[in-house]
Amino acid sequence: QVQLQESGPGLVKPSQTVSLTCTVSGDSITTDYYYWIWIRQPPGKGLEWIGYITAGGTTYSIPSLISRTSISRDTSKNQFTLQLSSVTPEYTAVYYCNRAPRPYKDWGQGTQVTVSS
Repeated sequence: QVQLQESGPGLVKPSQTVSLTCTVSGDSITTDYYYWIWIRQPPGKGLEWIGYITAGGTTYSIPSLISRTSISRDTSKNQFTLQLSSVTPEYTAVYYCNRAPRPYKDWGQGTQVTVSS
């Protein structure tokens, strides 16, 4: 059974850099055809795409966040990471990871990021 586990620092201050990790078990992030995504859900709002990393290591971030995001991976740990720089309170959200296409129906619990001074 595949498990997705997001982890992160929780509370951060504005302008800091946040690093979130998704640990995947039961599947390999290097399996051809799939890519591994980050999305977030701000309080009271819907899901928002952030970006992804492909099985081959190519990354994509949405235009509005591209200057502040970096997605990378550690294949030896079967993990991929989202780094957000110069965060603002608008980055407060629950952050989730999954794969695409055909995302796993059992999502992880997500990791709460709260940006506050």
